[in-house]
Amino acid sequence: MDFFYNSVLGLFLYFPEDKTEYIPAGITTAIFLLAAVFTWRLIMKHSKKEEGKLKKLEEQILQKNQEK
Repeated sequence: MDFFYNSVLGLFLYFPEDKTEYIPAGITTAIFLLAAVFTWRLIMKHSKKEEGKLKKLEEQILQKNQEK
């Protein structure tokens, strides 16, 4: 069983002796994190605009219904 953990799970875990190898991974993580936050903010902003349009449309429909 120990052989299984060392051979199979050892393929996925790699801790380098030279810690400078973490720098590219950190930069890549930071880039993707910033892109995710930017995308999230963009979606939230677009959602607010769509909500405003929907409220205006709802008010127009309610006014038309009250006029009838």
